[in-house]
Amino acid sequence: MTESQKIVFDVKQLNLFYGETQALKNIDLPIYEKEVTALIGPSGCGKSTFLRTLNRMNDLIDSCKVSGDVYYHQDHIYQDKMDVIGLRKRVGMVFQKPNPFPMTIFDNITYGPKCQGIKDKQVLKEIVESSLKQAALWDEVKDRLKESALSLSGGQQQRLCIARTIAMKPDVILMDEPTSALDPVATAKIEDLIIELKKNYTIVIVTHNMQQAARISDKTAFFLMGELIEFGDTAHLFSTPEHKKTEEYITGRFG
Repeated sequence: MTESQKIVFDVKQLNLFYGETQALKNIDLPIYEKEVTALIGPSGCGKSTFLRTLNRMNDLIDSCKVSGDVYYHQDHIYQDKMDVIGLRKRVGMVFQKPNPFPMTIFDNITYGPKCQGIKDKQVLKEIVESSLKQAALWDEVKDRLKESALSLSGGQQQRLCIARTIAMKPDVILMDEPTSALDPVATAKIEDLIIELKKNYTIVIVTHNMQQAARISDKTAFFLMGELIEFGDTAHLFSTPEHKKTEEYITGRFG
């Protein structure tokens, strides 16, 4: 970490329960600005649950209870006065399976800005072009903007969903296994895109793919059974893990 590096999220003593089941246990984890932080670990270890605490998506689950502190630029996001809609605008989310709306490519991108009250057609056109260019999709779809988003390939749909997130001008992009439903070629395009996007955005990605974490992330957090076992620079964590459980996981001995 350099002196100038800012912490975007500072998580302290985070515990999360679904009913009586504790899904996260005393998590302390900083997320640094304009870096890719990968969350790794076996299925059911708490990675996606942790990811969803960062934009309060877990609020949608009735039995979910959260304790501890999650600061986003010094704002405690679990305080009652927190503007959750505003938080989710700044902390965008890309899901495991591409989920374009059943409407045109153009309308997918402008849906969020229109909901924010942007009506000017020229402004909307500029948002579409800028978002699609940042998502490395513009050249492929610029002549197809009036076609259904569902006509795109899986990889294109996922890049469209990234463009739709970018259109809201977020600060952070959360990605929950964004390539797990894609073929290797589409996966490589998304990985290249993530490396490009971190120039402007802070990215937190859940991945099951060790090689992917090693290729694209600056920091890696290893979760196991709701606990954060190890966190550090990706190169260091993969080459010289400090915990035996981390070493066993990344060398494929379990998980």
